[in-house]
Amino acid sequence: MRKPRTALRTTTTGAVSAALLAGTALAGAPTAAAAPAATAAPPGIRFVDIAGDGGTVLKANVVTPAGAEGRRYPVIVLPTSWAMPQAEYLVQARKLADAGYVVVSYNSRGFWQSGGHVEVAGPPDVADASKVIDWALAHTPADPERVGMAGVSYGAGISLLAAGHDKRIKAVVAMSGWADLIDSIYSGRTQHLQAAGLLGGAGLLTGRPSAEFQQTLKDFLGSNLSKEQEMMAWGAKRSPAAYLDRINANGAAVMLGNAWGDTVFPPNQYASFYEKLKGPKRLEFRPGDHATAEATGLLGLPNDTWTNAHRWFDHHLKGADNGIDREQPVQLKSRSTGGYEGYPDWKSVGAAERRIALPDSRKVYANVDSGANGGIVMLSSTLDQFLKLPPMAAVPLLPRPFAAVWQSERYGSAQHVRGTAKLHTTVTSTKPSGTLVAYLYDVGPLGLGKLVSHAPYTFHDKAPGRPFAVDLELFSTAYDVPAGHRLALVVDTVDPLYIEHNPSGARLTFSSPSSDPSYVSVPLREE
Repeated sequence: MRKPRTALRTTTTGAVSAALLAGTALAGAPTAAAAPAATAAPPGIRFVDIAGDGGTVLKANVVTPAGAEGRRYPVIVLPTSWAMPQAEYLVQARKLADAGYVVVSYNSRGFWQSGGHVEVAGPPDVADASKVIDWALAHTPADPERVGMAGVSYGAGISLLAAGHDKRIKAVVAMSGWADLIDSIYSGRTQHLQAAGLLGGAGLLTGRPSAEFQQTLKDFLGSNLSKEQEMMAWGAKRSPAAYLDRINANGAAVMLGNAWGDTVFPPNQYASFYEKLKGPKRLEFRPGDHATAEATGLLGLPNDTWTNAHRWFDHHLKGADNGIDREQPVQLKSRSTGGYEGYPDWKSVGAAERRIALPDSRKVYANVDSGANGGIVMLSSTLDQFLKLPPMAAVPLLPRPFAAVWQSERYGSAQHVRGTAKLHTTVTSTKPSGTLVAYLYDVGPLGLGKLVSHAPYTFHDKAPGRPFAVDLELFSTAYDVPAGHRLALVVDTVDPLYIEHNPSGARLTFSSPSSDPSYVSVPLREE
């Protein structure tokens, strides 16, 4: 740790967390006000207490099909999202019950009226899921041979973890969740400041964070590198990817859905996890930010994600011949168009490749925001989803002392970017630590750049003045670059989304040695 910058980081972190906390309070206030009224259950819904792991009381609701006496039905368990009350899934629960499912939704431990502390999908949360299944089999007409789990965000992560620990779970739908917690909020060895601040603020507002979680968050936001390995072990314990062998052995059918612009759980880690699953599987990516692709479905409005979730359960828990098993398992919607594209697997998504050479050297001074940035958590990608307004930058006007810029030629035809762009370059720093952020822009004839993708990268313990190679995967996306436009790669050192590690006076040089040329590899749809 560099002590002189600790106070600055702490101040910045506090300001961001306070702002995000205020926003969470405003967004959550109507839901919180509605929670007490939930004790008067609508017809067909029961509100119950379930004893979770260690006897912790979990507040839950149960919806059963009408006239359920004398029959067994498939059961779906829904853990709530981070900071959401137990009424979150009631609309979808009613739809599922009308379709012949028993549905049990419960408030994850530590939040709202459920007991215990927020463990961030730790072992008690995984054990809770099995306890809820036990309760459902004992107190509802649930069929023990047809058990499913689903959830959005936090509920998605818990559902995937539970599938690796409970063989009774036959099907999972995990929406806007994570497979690798470290790769989600610490990608490129860089703390995702706004995402962590949002989660921490919402957890404090609506729940009772455990002492372990509070200390881990403090160390994470405080850049306590002496605790880095400890924090990574904490995250790995909460990552479904760490239990991949168990999930594959148990054989649950897994459907994953996420948004291209998810600023909490970026899509790369979901795609990597999907490729390693051995059982029945499906991967869906759509425009949007964290949980925005599923949000309208929670309100009862038409929603593709929830429609396919129902189809997934109908096929794998009811045996319905609805064709979902015959569709291409990877379904993508471009941020630029409204249609879906199907692929046999993830590696086929960006089967073609165009490399943009990054010749010559570029030197940038650190600690100054050039004007290129990844946007604002939960806002910028939502604007892109509904209004096609991603973060923008006037590329010709970006100050070259603080931003390295390379541009491709103008393309004579549309370029259909699909998948994960990759940067390879050589960096020389005047300091042992540093952070860089790479941005890929779609640049129009007037020089206005629309953000296609980006990603951060942080290094430590490098010898000043000695070049080293950097390989960085940008966040996966699907974006169509119009004919007559060009692509631009911009690299700077500051982005409000992330904690940067550039000491005062640091300079970074990006070079392209003849023995190891620098480039950005852009994945394209095979025409």
